[in-house]
Amino acid sequence: MPDSRPQDAHRNFEDAFNSGDIEALFALYAVDARLVSDSGRVAIGHDAIREELVGLFAIKGRMTVQTLSAVQAGDIAMLRAEWRLDGLGPDDQPVAVSGKTSEVVLRQPGGNGSTSSITRMARNN
Repeated sequence: MPDSRPQDAHRNFEDAFNSGDIEALFALYAVDARLVSDSGRVAIGHDAIREELVGLFAIKGRMTVQTLSAVQAGDIAMLRAEWRLDGLGPDDQPVAVSGKTSEVVLRQPGGNGSTSSITRMARNN
């Protein structure tokens, strides 16, 4: 069943991340998606976004994403969320990372819900 609400993009990201299915996670992003890191670096496309998120992928744990707001206009929506990742780092030591995001999502025609096209990611830790 297709996603009916823009904020389902957050749930889809959380589910893909927690399942360890990196390909499913990147399927949520448009091919030319942008991710702006907390340092201000703009990553364009799946390969660059993968490089930007490599540190999060190294943490073996559970991510939670809480939608703070979702404003929709037709097939486009602006989302804001808080996220938290608790788990074990590569050295098997406990790690907790959190942050806030803003996303622009676009519903794909005939597709399966929202695909992130621009994401601003900020980490608190």
